[in-house]
Amino acid sequence: MSLNDPAPVELVGGSVAIGGRPVLRGIDLEVPAGQFLALMGANGSGKSTLVRALIGLRPLTAGRLTLFGTPIDRFQDWSRIGFVPQRGGATSGVPASVWELVASGRLNHRRLFRPLSRVDRAAIADALDVVGLADRAGDGVATLSGGQQQRVLIARALAGEPELFFLDEPNAGVDLENQVSLATSLGRLKERGATIVLVAHELGPLAPLVDRAVVMRDGRTAYDGAPLADHAVHGAAYGDAHTHHHHASHHGHDHVPVVRSPLEGGGR
Repeated sequence: MSLNDPAPVELVGGSVAIGGRPVLRGIDLEVPAGQFLALMGANGSGKSTLVRALIGLRPLTAGRLTLFGTPIDRFQDWSRIGFVPQRGGATSGVPASVWELVASGRLNHRRLFRPLSRVDRAAIADALDVVGLADRAGDGVATLSGGQQQRVLIARALAGEPELFFLDEPNAGVDLENQVSLATSLGRLKERGATIVLVAHELGPLAPLVDRAVVMRDGRTAYDGAPLADHAVHGAAYGDAHTHHHHASHHGHDHVPVVRSPLEGGGR
């Protein structure tokens, strides 16, 4: 992208209501190309709802959203976007191998029922290399640890060669060793110039990668600026001291019902 290209994400006055209850109120957010943005806040603050709105899974009740300069209702180029959902539900009960799940990320690039091309296979191999799981390609997804499964989901998104990544709580329930591996993988994406929007309760090893932090509170933007330490995000100014030690369950995060998306399945 050139300097004159529109920002990958531009939201003006974005609001969302679920079941008639306001969840997001008047959000303004622009994400320039190549930025690593951490979207933070206490459980229930609206951060995951915001990400789902940004990829069209939650309709806006007010405001205007464009992706790469195109209004969301006319946007068709979904191969430019990669979405990495929370691990819960995304990998449970999947009988596929690691390679097969990552290969599903190429669906946007080939015709249905056509065999994988040399280009497809190269993209899959590269994605597995980036997340450090090339040696586990033939293993069943269900045999991996939670952190390794999260890296498989990142590889599936990466296989589609998107320019813009959304990741929803990739560190949730992941041990420190795998958090470090996640940070290494996302660092490689950042080096390639990808635009990354990361939903996080706490950053941990991902902190050095972050260019900008946006902190949500009660469905509004409470802070937008330089990266903040985890303790600052959850301090009296922005957070809720009673909730920040407890991760929401994967099935009830931010009060959002589970919505299956073509992006979650690797195609749209």
